Amino acid sequence: QLAIISRIKLYYRPAKLALPPDQAAEKLRFRRSANSLTLINPTPYYLTVTELNAGARVLENALVPPMGESTVKLPSDAGSNITYRTINDYGALTPKMTGVME
Repeated sequence: QLAIISRIKLYYRPAKLALPPDQAAEKLRFRRSANSLTLINPTPYYLTVTELNAGARVLENALVPPMGESTVKLPSDAGSNITYRTINDYGALTPKMTGVME
């Protein structure tokens, strides 16, 4: 037997958004609090964040809503330098990006 699980996301996007979708991922911000990392999305696009790392620690993937936030668990020994990739409109991974915790 073979089982395949697929997810297809469908989003409505108004025609005249000021920011091009390929620039949204680089606007992502990060805030540390206790044992969590909050991903802050100031853009009008959903961001699917994958390959999220804090220093050498691998963190869970996240879906960050437009103008919203998403929180992931953060180990106490995680570094402050963030690296991540996102999944673009075509299902491909974007180049690796870097960020710093606020």
